[in-house]
Parts: sequence; C-alpha cells; structure tokens
Amino acid sequence: MKKSTTDIDRQIGNKIRARRIALNISQEKLSDSLGLTFQQVQKYEKGTNRVSASRLLEISQILKVDIDYFFAGLVSDANFDSGEDKELGRVISTTEGVRLIRAFAQVEDIQIQRKIVDLVEMILKIKGLADTRLN
Repeated sequence: MKKSTTDIDRQIGNKIRARRIALNISQEKLSDSLGLTFQQVQKYEKGTNRVSASRLLEISQILKVDIDYFFAGLVSDANFDSGEDKELGRVISTTEGVRLIRAFAQVEDIQIQRKIVDLVEMILKIKGLADTRLN
C-alpha cells in the first residue's frame, strides 16, 4: 500500500524549489543531474511524491546545502495550514513571486528593503487586503 504524502512532504518540496530557484537551476538541469525526468522533480517540489532519504541527500549535494536545510523550521501537519511555509509555497509557485524574490534579494540596503515592504503593505491596506499579521 502506497503511503500518501503529507504537508511535511510539501514543505520539503517547497524548500527544494526555493533553493533551486535561488541557484538559478532549472528543473530540467536538476532532473538531469539526478537521472530523472523533470516531471519527477516537479512532483517532488509540489509534494505530490515523497523524496527518499538517499534522493534528498543527492539533491542537497547538487543544491549545495546540508541535508538538514530541508528539515529546519518544519511544522507539523496540524500547524501547516496557518504557517508561513504555506505562504512561501504560494509565492514561489508563481513566476511573479519568483521575480519578486530575486529582485528583493538583490537589494542590499536594509533601509530600501524596509521601504519595499512598507510599500507592499500600504498597497494591501489600500486594497483592503491587509493581513493583521503584517504589523
């Protein structure tokens, strides 16, 4: 009997995707390095398929992180729906989100970073979409 995936699998998938994007590695390049199809990498990143321990070790080596990177900050299934990992997953699942993260990462001045966050929060407030957790 095949075990179904969990929110933990999705969180690990989000971390694989985030790190891959941060290194500007395509799904195709990662899949070639692993000897897989890019569709399999997509399934890992979406949490549709579980990543075995040995495969996760391979991925960590390709993405140049310690394997514990994928486990840091994981939240249990019960807490995932309200967690920030879900929000991060939503952001990195869109082209615009990835563009925003890449652009923001290039801003080295903390004051400018704060102004960018203030601007986004102001836009949300004007549109009535502000989340009380932002403050």
